[in-house]
Amino acid sequence: MSLPFDLIDGTLHAEHVSLADLAERFGTPLYVYSRAALEGSYGAYAKACEGRRASVHVAVKANSNLAVLNVFARAGAGFDIVSAGELERALKAGASPAKIVFSGVGKTADEMRTALRIGVKCFNVESIPELDRLNATAGELGLRAPVSLRVNPNVDPKTHPYISTGLKSSKFGVAYDEARATYRSAAQMAHLEVVGIDCHIGSQITEISPYLDAVDKLLELVEQVEADGATIRHIDVGGGLGIRYNDETLPDIGVFVRAILDRIDTRGHGHREVLFEPGRSLVGNAGVLLTRVEYLKPGEVKNFAIVDAAMNDLARPAMYQAYHAIDPVSPRTMSPKVYDIVGPVCESGDWLGRDRSLALEPGDLLAVRSAGAYGFVMSSNYNTRPRAAEIMVDGHQAHVVRARETVEQLLAGETILPA
Repeated sequence: MSLPFDLIDGTLHAEHVSLADLAERFGTPLYVYSRAALEGSYGAYAKACEGRRASVHVAVKANSNLAVLNVFARAGAGFDIVSAGELERALKAGASPAKIVFSGVGKTADEMRTALRIGVKCFNVESIPELDRLNATAGELGLRAPVSLRVNPNVDPKTHPYISTGLKSSKFGVAYDEARATYRSAAQMAHLEVVGIDCHIGSQITEISPYLDAVDKLLELVEQVEADGATIRHIDVGGGLGIRYNDETLPDIGVFVRAILDRIDTRGHGHREVLFEPGRSLVGNAGVLLTRVEYLKPGEVKNFAIVDAAMNDLARPAMYQAYHAIDPVSPRTMSPKVYDIVGPVCESGDWLGRDRSLALEPGDLLAVRSAGAYGFVMSSNYNTRPRAAEIMVDGHQAHVVRARETVEQLLAGETILPA
């Protein structure tokens, strides 16, 4: 079988389905995912965990489409959620509550009640006020909440500052120097049960060494916490492994997982369960965004290819100045020109790619690569633009896993003032 998103007979395909045919059938902008790619990336994590006390909990925030989550649930995955809405999605996709970890810095009491009643595996708690709220909420229900503290190890993940979450300046987690005392407080709360320790140092991390530094600091803390009388059953090392968007050099998933598990074993903690929370590395390169060229606009300084996808469809370039490879679905043999690929939204920040050498004509179809993570899930209706449809390709079959929105749906919940 060809690789997902490869050229076959001169046209890009998702597995065995032509992207040109999908655009013709379902319109553009259009998100397309490959089931084989999803299963392949999850399988790499699962295989590396075989024979070890380790489990994989998919970060729902990276791509929350029900069909995508269901592929992982069928494979036996757990899930990492950050809201009651994501909890509902995970359950609807077939997740076991006992495999769901509830993360996030701002959980409400209502969200806590919902998760407590359902019986999630663990709450990753990020502050003493959150501990107090969770203890009170569990007490109201006559329950004990399983908790893990998200500890901020102050490790530099060497990534974009917006997705670096483990430094002292981050809003996330409990400061490392305060964590031991915070665990003592948690252990004294009647309606909490300390079960684990957690960290998440950032996203799009391309080296293993920051993870190993964070693990070393976590294990030191585990030994201190257990000396104080608590029991740490699991170590949650978070997610954040990057993908190749352009020319990044990345560790193999299996090498990455085994390096962390080996470090934990070497330090004498192999009896504890280890949780991984991958997101981007599972779904990022399993999806593309298809967009059609509406106009070619030559300029004095820049040439612009104006396409029908925009920053509301894919926010990462505008938000992070992120690079996504952009390829013609049916490459032309004519001489290329250098274009900025821009959308129709009324913002100068509405661009998908800058200074791309492409041979283009109006009407051509482009595939924005690596769009499976933080793509549709971050999209909006800015400029009253309905969100794109989502398609899942499975071999020779294409399934609509989210229908395209309509303007009528966008307006349905609004009213004008009475006369």
